[in-house]
Amino acid sequence: MTQSEQKICAARTAVDTLVKEGQIASGMKIGLGTGSTALPAVYRLADFIKDGTLKNIKACVTSFQTQNACQDLGIDVYSLNDRIIGGTLDVVIDGADEIDPQCNLIKGGGAALLREKIVAYNAAKFVIVADESKDVKTIGTQFALPVEIIGEARVPVLAALESLGATCTLREGVRKAGPVITDNGNQILDCLWKTPIDPVAMEDEINKITGVVENGLFTKNKPLVFIAKANGFVESRTVQSISALQGTNLLHE
Repeated sequence: MTQSEQKICAARTAVDTLVKEGQIASGMKIGLGTGSTALPAVYRLADFIKDGTLKNIKACVTSFQTQNACQDLGIDVYSLNDRIIGGTLDVVIDGADEIDPQCNLIKGGGAALLREKIVAYNAAKFVIVADESKDVKTIGTQFALPVEIIGEARVPVLAALESLGATCTLREGVRKAGPVITDNGNQILDCLWKTPIDPVAMEDEINKITGVVENGLFTKNKPLVFIAKANGFVESRTVQSISALQGTNLLHE
């Protein structure tokens, strides 16, 4: 399977499994993520809505990209602040840029990390779908960690991140002069470390820096992870299963 095929496979397997097991059901409040792996999950959810398997689904989205897709597919979109949502979600489905063996994540390659974290950290169940390239032994040394910042604080935030050992680059737009501007009107610093970091400690340390809005380390709501492999199998991983099976993979066709 190609990488693109793996993304679709992981997304479809996750949604199919969650629906079959009743972890996604009619009437639920569902968070929907951003990116090339999360969007196939949105399309698969729409299939179940269209055929009547799922009804009265209330979606909260993490970007304009996902909002547009939901509108085109007829999925009702709400804000976390809407009274019908009440600030909490039943389940969130999203992609990731890196996943370590303890289900810690780096997210934000699509610059939607702030809204992704707000949604993920207010969900009863957090689900990640990914292709096998996202499965790594340690995070922070290969895929740059995005840090969303207030533009006026760029220089002091950069200095503070460098004091934590990071090499930082302001993310520049593609086919646009100047920096990437997030859906929230902020800028992104992409940060790499030469040696592995403690993601749990680093998430908190970065967020202590004045001028940082949020960072792309996700360590506090451990997800259920579906990782598609080139051979067509999908690995299902949780922190609990890793502990119970001493790292043995769970494979599903």
